Amino acid sequence: MLDHNKGSENVTFLPRDKLTQGIVDFTAGSLGGAAQVYVSQPLDTVKVKQQTFPQLYKNMFDCFIKTYRTDGIYRGLYAGSIPAVIANVAENSVLFAAYGGCQKAVAYVTEVEDTKNLSILGNAFAGFLAAFFSTFTLCPTELVKCKLQALREMKQQAGKINGTGTGEVNMTPWKLTKQIMETEGIPGFFRGLTSTFMREMPGYFFFFGGYEGTRELMRKPGQSKDDIGALKTMFAGAVGGVTLWTSIFPADVIKSRIQINNLKRSMTSVGLEIFRNEGILALYNGLLPSVLRTIPATATLFLVYEYTKKAINGLLL
Repeated sequence: MLDHNKGSENVTFLPRDKLTQGIVDFTAGSLGGAAQVYVSQPLDTVKVKQQTFPQLYKNMFDCFIKTYRTDGIYRGLYAGSIPAVIANVAENSVLFAAYGGCQKAVAYVTEVEDTKNLSILGNAFAGFLAAFFSTFTLCPTELVKCKLQALREMKQQAGKINGTGTGEVNMTPWKLTKQIMETEGIPGFFRGLTSTFMREMPGYFFFFGGYEGTRELMRKPGQSKDDIGALKTMFAGAVGGVTLWTSIFPADVIKSRIQINNLKRSMTSVGLEIFRNEGILALYNGLLPSVLRTIPATATLFLVYEYTKKAINGLLL
C-alpha cells in the first residue's frame, strides 16, 4: 500500500497487514512442502517399512532393493506419493502460516518489538505452538500415505489389509480413503493423533530452534538472517531436519505401528510392547533413512519457502 504525501515526491511503504503476510507464508509453505516430497519419498517409504516390519528387512539397503525389485519406482519407492504431497502441502502451509502468527504471539508475550529479534528459544517455542495446528491437517493424510507404503507387507503378514477390507496391493489413494471412511468413518482418519501430537510439537520445537539457531550462527555481523544466501539457508534447513528426527523418532515409530496396524490402543501401551518384545533399538528402526532423507528434504523445503516468500514480498511492494 502506498502513501503519497501531498506536495512531496517521497513514497512510504506502509506495513503489510497480517492477513496478507499469512497468505504469503501459507503459499511459500505449500510450495516448499510439495518440493520436499519428491526429494524424500523413496527413503520415507523405506523408513515406514522398517518401522512397521523390522523382521522383514535386514537394513535400509535391503528394504530399498527389495521394494524396487518387487514393485518398481512408482508403485514401490514412490507409493503413497499423492497423499504425501497432500499431507506435506497441508502440513507445511498451515505450519508456516501458524509459525508466523505464533512468532508474533511469542514476541508480544516476551515484549520483543520485531519477530526478527526473537531469541532461538522464542522461535523454537513458536514452532512448538504452530505444530499444534498443523497436526490436525497432517494426521489423516499421513495415515493414508503410511498404509499405501506398507500394503504389500500387510498382505504378507495377515493375508489382508487391516482396516481396508481388501488384500489388494496396488490400491489407489482414493479407493483406500473411501474404504477407511466406509469401515471406520471420520475417526478412522485420526488414528494415531495423540502420537502425532507427541511427535510434531516437540519435534518442531527442535526443528525451528535448530533452523533459526543455525541461521543466527552463520550470519555475518550486521547481516540479516534472510540474506545469508541459498547454501547457508539449505544447510540450516538440513540441521533443523536432523535435529527434529533424532529428537522424536520413537514417537514416529509408535505412530506408524498404530496407523498401519489399525491399533485402537494408547501410544504408551504400544511403546511399552515394542520395548518389551523387541528392545529399545526397535524404537529407532528406520532412523538412518530418516536422517538421510531429511537432509535434502528440509534443505529443499526451507530454500523454496524462504525464496518464495522473498519473491512474493518483492512483488507486493
